[in-house]
Amino acid sequence: MLRMDMETERRNRTMNTADKIKELVQTLNRHRHAYYNLNTPEISDAEYDRMYDQLKKLEKETGIIYSNSPTQTVGYPPVSELEKVPHPHPLLSLDKTKQVEDLCRFCGDHAALLMLKLDGLTVKLTYENGRLAEASTRGDGEIGEDITHNIPAFENVPLAISYKERLVVTGEAFIHRKDFERLNTTLRDKNGEPYKNARNLAAGSVRSLDPENCKGRWVTFLPFNVLEGLDEGENSNSREERLYQLSKLGFGSCPYIPLNPDQISPEYLQLRIQDLKEKAEALDLPIDGMVLIFDDLAYSASCGRTGHHYKDGLAYKFEDETYETILRSIEWTPSRFGELAPVAVFDTVEIDGCSVSRATLHNLTFIRELELVPGCRILVSKRNMIIPHVEENLDRGHYLDAAPAICPCCGAPTELHRKKGEKGRIIETVHCSNPSCESQQLKKFVHFVCRKAMNIEGLSESTLEKFLNLGYLQTFHDIYHLDQHREEIIRLEGFGEKSFDRLWNAIQASRNTTFVRYLVSMDIPMVGRTKSRVLDTVFSGSLDAFRAAATDDYDFTQLEDFGATLNRNIHDWFTDEENLMLWDTLQKEFTFEERKEETTMAKNTEFAGKTIVATGKLENFTRSEINDQILALGAKPGSSVSKKTDYLICGEKAGSKLAKAQALGVTILSEAEFLAMIA
Repeated sequence: MLRMDMETERRNRTMNTADKIKELVQTLNRHRHAYYNLNTPEISDAEYDRMYDQLKKLEKETGIIYSNSPTQTVGYPPVSELEKVPHPHPLLSLDKTKQVEDLCRFCGDHAALLMLKLDGLTVKLTYENGRLAEASTRGDGEIGEDITHNIPAFENVPLAISYKERLVVTGEAFIHRKDFERLNTTLRDKNGEPYKNARNLAAGSVRSLDPENCKGRWVTFLPFNVLEGLDEGENSNSREERLYQLSKLGFGSCPYIPLNPDQISPEYLQLRIQDLKEKAEALDLPIDGMVLIFDDLAYSASCGRTGHHYKDGLAYKFEDETYETILRSIEWTPSRFGELAPVAVFDTVEIDGCSVSRATLHNLTFIRELELVPGCRILVSKRNMIIPHVEENLDRGHYLDAAPAICPCCGAPTELHRKKGEKGRIIETVHCSNPSCESQQLKKFVHFVCRKAMNIEGLSESTLEKFLNLGYLQTFHDIYHLDQHREEIIRLEGFGEKSFDRLWNAIQASRNTTFVRYLVSMDIPMVGRTKSRVLDTVFSGSLDAFRAAATDDYDFTQLEDFGATLNRNIHDWFTDEENLMLWDTLQKEFTFEERKEETTMAKNTEFAGKTIVATGKLENFTRSEINDQILALGAKPGSSVSKKTDYLICGEKAGSKLAKAQALGVTILSEAEFLAMIA
């Protein structure tokens, strides 16, 4: 049973005028259906007219008119396209967790609401002078789509309300589970297939160009927030109070439980979550979790936001569910370093509205430990609601060695490599023995042209594969001489003069590059952008100086976060004659930007010469941008916390790096503190 205060109980006991209007709308619509569609009238015309007149009278008295009211017989016309609608108040999401303990910590000593997280499509309704002026989807949070024309097809949206000030409400548009089951017996998607889930059907209905496609699909709307309006009155700073005021205006209510901070504990929250689950079941509501959000609106506003989510609430997602399916095969694909990556191919399962039929198997050790063979029954999940993962084999005891004897791409013999994993665990991987393997070569080219390396837009993997097969590309140098094949390329399917010219301009633009981009493009194992920036600083942007160090006995382990393996990778790469030739000759294709010297300010800051590690989600920087900022201060960006670390900049979800920094006595800075120090 839900625990409610006396006021809530009173609200539930008393049928207000809006409830009466809803009841009349539902009753009249049922009788209309029986009369017009079934030809089986259940009441007399006089009785129908009496209820109809009563409904019109109540609508006039209250100003509440629902979208499905029989008094509103004319809907909105169809549209040719969905117009874009900007959101002055961005409709961002909330951060997520699967731990009840996180909800407790988040709530702290603040009153909050624990609310059902409905599984539908977020919709924003805007009212002006008591009439619905606009309805839109969430879109990307900044820009949504205008769906005003479809609102008359919704079940319960007020078209008119008694409140005359501007009112902006957000909520969820969804289809009840039982309604979806009934609809899905006859409805089909654009491919002629039954809809996969209620959310997909609701989203497709809400975003339809023709209201007739939305009509009769029982799309329902429940609000969960007020963005503008209802800010008058003594308790207007309470989120709960505003939701109550919405109910008086004729809106439905998304079930929630108010939380007193004095009551908060993991055990208490588990009980309340179960209460709400039972409520959702009783009301036939589709849910995919819960939301905990602060009741105090002023405090909520002070919490701020990131570029992705607001900080005044936390979404609680249920544990990953597993789905049984049949493993059909294991595919092995060479990476650019020769390791064969195993992928499970299984009968399609529907998880969180997505069709899933493939998942990585990581390495040979993982396959052996699960005893995976084609034909076995497996359990599949989407970890953290994102990554498909094979969790278990239900048919163990039939394992046969899964390691392929030859590379599936070039047919060369494979090799088994062993390395130490966490806690000394031995991990076995399968590798192609042919360094000229076509798949490896393709992926090396893909890396060379990627955004972090040469950044050549237009050279997609499929285009590179086509050029390699046609013999236009054999080395990276050939990219810069593709104009020799211009006439052949413009005759290829998907190409033309304009597309080739765009590609050639992108290639020419990449000739102006930097030490960092060039080093990243060489694809030395474990040398990415962060390590390249460090080397850029150490060797003052000189490729010749770095080459001399790499071909000599320079000890790279003296640099922050450069371990023995990385040191060996650099020296091994430069002992290969082909790599040396590539390093020396390819530079002739480029003009290298003059390296920016450290400013006097940077040299004089307290960060100069220090090692700084950033962790967690930062509001003002990407990981690449914060590392650039650290370098600009004359400091060294680190990737892991050690005794050599001077500062740790912490964003949200700092995790283990924060704990290690605290244990080592490293100076810890919030993002705001860091920004204040460099201002």
